[in-house]
Amino acid sequence: MTFLTIDAISKSYGATVALDTIDINLEAGGRTAIVGPSGSGKTTLLRIIAGFETPDSGSLVLDGRTLAGNGILVPAHKRGIGIVAQDGALFPHLTVADNIGFGLAKHAPGRDQRITELMEMVELDAIMAARRPHQLSGGQQQRVALARALALKPRLMLLDEPFSALDTGLRDTMRRTVARVLRASGTTAILVTHDQAEALSFADQVAVLRQGRLVQFGPPRVLYKKPHDRETAAFLGEAILLDAHITADRATCALGQLTVERGLKAGQATIMLRPEQLRLTTAAAGTRPEGAVGRVDDVEFGGGNCMVLVRIDRSDRAMPDFLSIKCVGSEIPEPGDLVNISVHGTAHVLAD
Repeated sequence: MTFLTIDAISKSYGATVALDTIDINLEAGGRTAIVGPSGSGKTTLLRIIAGFETPDSGSLVLDGRTLAGNGILVPAHKRGIGIVAQDGALFPHLTVADNIGFGLAKHAPGRDQRITELMEMVELDAIMAARRPHQLSGGQQQRVALARALALKPRLMLLDEPFSALDTGLRDTMRRTVARVLRASGTTAILVTHDQAEALSFADQVAVLRQGRLVQFGPPRVLYKKPHDRETAAFLGEAILLDAHITADRATCALGQLTVERGLKAGQATIMLRPEQLRLTTAAAGTRPEGAVGRVDDVEFGGGNCMVLVRIDRSDRAMPDFLSIKCVGSEIPEPGDLVNISVHGTAHVLAD
């Protein structure tokens, strides 16, 4: 059953179109990530959902109740939506306990117990209840902000780049913690982020915005493996794009003949591979490997995972192809090595 319906939402600021007829349906209890480059409209969409902005047209319906559209505009504080901002937005003069319980009536029955439960939920030690925000680390502050947002049991949680100010290791830990807490509480959530890896790992569904338009929407694995176009392919991760000729279920390209989806139109096209689909095998001395052949141009050492730049010379064109291929640290070739390149899985044919 659809929990949140975003129907043809549009928003402009003067001559600048921020959102152009956005349509998204979200299921209850799911986690959705909205991603896109700067200026794509993702923050504007989040502010419209929260009630901080008014759409020019379209409607917004949450759990059967119209929040915006058709002459209706429910104010932000009456929408039952929780928000966690990038900086946490905690009250500096209040303790952790008072920050978490800010939205709860001061003398409400069970208030202290509710605050204790929320602290346990976000893995905050009870001794922190009396501390002020400046006495907490960045990760602890975000946990307090999450607990405060959950205090009133919101129907929908909005996360506005809540991990971007944290160090890499802490960011990963917080992302997993927040996902676990939201899952346990059954709270539907929308995350706005510029971090593609964060979106893919956090969400059940990903919406890609570009220049105010919804480019693609679906499960993260589908978007990663089958992006609609070049820009989406590159935005969601490292992508190897090759010119190819399609015939039946084969694509002829610099790497030889690769398998593609069936039923595609024959002719010229662009195919995409992810770096992890390619494998390198160093040729034995004095022999030339079979299949696609390249020579290692450079190696970027990265510990357990390294990036190898391979040059492929082609007789049908003056300029060589250069491919970046991921290798584990124990198997990397050396610059100048002749290598065989094998492809695992299916190449994806882009729509344009």
